[in-house]
Amino acid sequence: MTAGSVRRVGERALRVELAGAAEVAALYGWLREHQAAGLLGEVEELVPAARTVLLDGVADVGAVAALLRTARPDRAAAAGGELVEVPTVYDGADLARVAALWEVSEEAAVRIHTEHEYAVAFCGFAPGFGYLAGLPARYAVPRRDTPRSSVPVGSVALAGEYTGVYPNSSPGGWQLIGRTALALWDPAREPAALLAPGVRVRFTAVRA
Repeated sequence: MTAGSVRRVGERALRVELAGAAEVAALYGWLREHQAAGLLGEVEELVPAARTVLLDGVADVGAVAALLRTARPDRAAAAGGELVEVPTVYDGADLARVAALWEVSEEAAVRIHTEHEYAVAFCGFAPGFGYLAGLPARYAVPRRDTPRSSVPVGSVALAGEYTGVYPNSSPGGWQLIGRTALALWDPAREPAALLAPGVRVRFTAVRA
């Protein structure tokens, strides 16, 4: 991380620009540890995204910016979050297309998807929707040319390098490979979102 990657945003916020999801996860984990230890001072919110981390409500912007410029987060340390298992029926409408893109059978595509562990890189798009990093770059797939007007709740899907699970029915252009009955978003639950940045995720194949 270099000094040029830390930018001030307004009076009480800082944005750190990074190379990719792995670097974001490492810095977010490092920041959470330092915040818990009281080493950041007052910081109201940490918001990871695809290639940035925003620190909002920073009491001492200068001191935190200086700390960030000396940060050397450990990627391995970022993989220690809570583990959530997602039982998945792999019968998605786009499973055959994904298998073809990977040049494997549908059964092999399921094995590939379930053999990796994922981590929530950041959240967005809809309440409870986590962007899960963990698939090797060679398995990145394009979004659909024409998005669906309605994707069923619980759909497990791929787009680019990410896996996602639709927490509610909504329009979407991701490739659908399966579905889960697990509730990703429940306003009556605390916290309402099952997936949050840093949470680890494993998908397990189950029968319908």
